[in-house]
Amino acid sequence: MTGGELRVVSEPKLWGLAAEFSTVEAFLSAVEACRKAGYTHFDAHAPIPVHGLDEAMEIKPSRLPKLVFLGGLSGCALGLALQWWTNAVDYPFRISGKPLFALPPAIPVVFELTVLLSAVTAVIGLLVANRQPEFYHPLFELPAFAKGSDDRFFVVVEARDPRFDPRGTREFLQGLGAEAVHPVEVS
Repeated sequence: MTGGELRVVSEPKLWGLAAEFSTVEAFLSAVEACRKAGYTHFDAHAPIPVHGLDEAMEIKPSRLPKLVFLGGLSGCALGLALQWWTNAVDYPFRISGKPLFALPPAIPVVFELTVLLSAVTAVIGLLVANRQPEFYHPLFELPAFAKGSDDRFFVVVEARDPRFDPRGTREFLQGLGAEAVHPVEVS
């Protein structure tokens, strides 16, 4: 630092509270309790797939299957249009009096474009729906959260939730049987 510069260090701001659980049963009941208590900005993190978690959080069904179907239809239409345009319009070439466009020779191209556009739609839709890639999240700074990929389950209530109160939410999460409640801060 040179003589006249000031370095401003901001105080960490509370982003939310992370409750740590060691069993699936306690974790699922905590998720249901958060939803029933009226929290809307909370998330659940588990190291394994937990059956019933979607229902406990009341997560709406994904629109991804419909998007993938539309991507497949688009690929099918594009494949048919490509084959028709190429063979009947752009480069008509009559062989032995056969029609300029016939469906059987077009099927491989139509199939490939259907599968290709379905897959591309699925990958892009999945990334958008999950807001990925996410290079930074406040939970990444929480040392205890590393156990969330090994043997611990976390329920995180964000501070932007209308029902969030630092003290009240901490007591609520502790009352659910959390082994620890960690503050999640951003600077």
